[in-house]
Amino acid sequence: MAAMADIPVLMTVDFPAPLVERLRAVSPRLKVRLQPTRKAEDLPNDLMAEAEILYTARALPEPEKVPNLRWVQFHYAGIDHAVEHSLLRSEVKVTTLSGAAVPQLAEFAMAAMLALARKFPTLMEDKREKRWAEDRFKRFEPAEMRGSTVGIVGYGSTGREIARICRAFGATVLASKRNLKQLPDAGYALAEVGDREAELVARLYPPQALGSMASECDFLVVVAPLTPATRGLVNEKVLKRMKASAFLIDISRGGLVDHSALIEALNAGRLAGAALDVYPVEPLPETSPLWGMPNLILSPHVGGASGKYLERATDLFAENLRRYVVNEPLLNLYDPQQGY
Repeated sequence: MAAMADIPVLMTVDFPAPLVERLRAVSPRLKVRLQPTRKAEDLPNDLMAEAEILYTARALPEPEKVPNLRWVQFHYAGIDHAVEHSLLRSEVKVTTLSGAAVPQLAEFAMAAMLALARKFPTLMEDKREKRWAEDRFKRFEPAEMRGSTVGIVGYGSTGREIARICRAFGATVLASKRNLKQLPDAGYALAEVGDREAELVARLYPPQALGSMASECDFLVVVAPLTPATRGLVNEKVLKRMKASAFLIDISRGGLVDHSALIEALNAGRLAGAALDVYPVEPLPETSPLWGMPNLILSPHVGGASGKYLERATDLFAENLRRYVVNEPLLNLYDPQQGY
């Protein structure tokens, strides 16, 4: 019986040696080569020519440079930065890291909600001014999570974990979802995380009814992928339906929230505050009026950061490698029709 052919794997993201060894241990057929770079032009021609699998963040060769390539595994959940690349328009399979950053993103969203509800931006302002407010009980009267309504825009793996935590806090959860006929989460999910069967949501809304959902919410959390269909999804119409006491949290991708409409709503007092981790232009320009607005939390797109990210990425990639070797369906397959 002939020996099975080797499978060359090229990784352009720098992983610690022990994690690389875990990937190699999936199968003796896998020949994993590490070549860290953010630019495809820096990759050696011989490695590109032989690669059957590519693990990458942004280094995407042109199809003619990788004639044997069959599959690209991205290092991120969101790959909107790469969807126009010719490689993603070829026959090559593409998978994302959706699900690997769920715990930290959900915790970031919860931290933002609690910080806004407990008026931490105002607390920090008073700290800088060394001010002990005489009307402190009124000034810092909080909104409670218990009994509140949280709306989640995009009920994927991260949205489902946010729902699970919010329910533990005693909140009612609403969610909008593109496909209401496909309720179970078929992608990669960590054990005991999220809401696999969509059982924790009091009500699900189609994207067209987002304004109706937003009108019910004390917190609106945006965590949908950026696609042509979702660009500008949270627009002036949606923001005008929100309560003046409500908060917006955006941990998705810059472009889902209309920032001009958001700034107008904040200036007009039609929104109590917001926490933003993503922006249409990054870094956020120094000229943006958002920098000087009160009751606003601004973070530099770090919601998905974690010291455990590479370990979780390894877990997901290893499972997909195992599936590839035995010809099982890959997790988190990119659908060019949907854009994610």
